[in-house]
Amino acid sequence: MEYRRLGNSGLEVSAVGLGANNFGARIDVKQSALVIDQALDIGINLIDTSNSYGPMLSEEYIGKALKGKRSEAVIATKVASAMGTGPNQKGTSRAHILYEVEKSLQRLQTDYIDVFYLHRPDPSTPIAETLRALDDLIHQGKVRYIGCSGFSAWAICEAIWQSKTLNVHAFSAAMFHHSVMTRDPERVSFCNAYNVGIVPFYALENGFLTGKYRRGQPIPDGTRFGKSDVSWMNSSRTRTLTDTNFDVLENLEGFAEERGKKVGDLALAWLLANRNVSSVLAGATKPEQVVDNAAACEWKLTQDDMAEIENIFSASRQ
Repeated sequence: MEYRRLGNSGLEVSAVGLGANNFGARIDVKQSALVIDQALDIGINLIDTSNSYGPMLSEEYIGKALKGKRSEAVIATKVASAMGTGPNQKGTSRAHILYEVEKSLQRLQTDYIDVFYLHRPDPSTPIAETLRALDDLIHQGKVRYIGCSGFSAWAICEAIWQSKTLNVHAFSAAMFHHSVMTRDPERVSFCNAYNVGIVPFYALENGFLTGKYRRGQPIPDGTRFGKSDVSWMNSSRTRTLTDTNFDVLENLEGFAEERGKKVGDLALAWLLANRNVSSVLAGATKPEQVVDNAAACEWKLTQDDMAEIENIFSASRQ
C-alpha cells in the first residue's frame, strides 16, 4: 500500500481509503467488521465516515470493529448534517459541533478523531465561529486535524484566510466530488496551490465506473442506483446513466482492457496521478471489493496514458 501526506499535515494516510457510508445502510455490523478487517490487513488505514451515515450506525460499527486495534486506523468523520428536527441539531455552530463531537467519540469508542470534517457549508454560521470551535477541539486533544467537505473553491479560500487571521488551525484536507468523468479544476487548482490535501468522493460515480451498469439493460438489484426511495439518488442516476456517459465508460473500458486492467482501477489510478490527492475513497460491501480497490495503487499512469484518457473525455464533450 502506498501512503501519502494528508495535505499540509504530518499525517500519513493510505492512497486508497475505505468509505464507510455503506455501514448500517447496506451491510450489518458483522459484514462491516469483515470489510474493515480486510482493509487493515492490506494496509488501508483511512476509514471515512460521518455521524449521519448508517443512518447514525456507521460510527458505531466502526467503533466495535476497531476495538483493540484503534491505533491501526486513521478515522475521519464529519459534522453538520441534521441529526434531528429540532433547533441546534444541524450545522457548524459551536453548540452543535461541541455536542456532536462527544456523540461521535462515544459511538467510535475512542478519545480522539484523526480528521474531523465539516460535512457541508453552513451559511447561517460565521466561519470564524466554526474555526474557533474546531481549534478548541484540537487543543483539547479530541481532534487531530480538520477539513471540509463540499465547500466551493472560494469558501475553502475564505476559511484558510480566516484561519490565518484568527491564528487558528486551518483545513488540512478538502473533500469534494471529483472523478475522471466529473472534473473540478477550480477546487483542484486551489488545493494544489495551497497544499490542501484532496480527498475525492464519488470516485467511482456510485459504481458507474466499475461497469456494473450497462447501456440499455435494467439496473441491477442491490446497487446504489437500484434504490428508488432516495430522491437525491434518483437525480444522480438520471444525470449519470446517459448515452454520453456510457460512451465515455465504454471507451475507458477499452483503454483499461488493453492494459489488462479494469475500468474501476483506471478511475482510481487517474485520481492518484495527482500527487496532491491524499487519498481516494472507495466504498465496499464485501472484503474482496476492498482488495480490488486497493489494486489501483499499483497502476502508475504515464503522461501518454493521461493524454489518451483526456482525449477520450474531451471527445465525448464535443
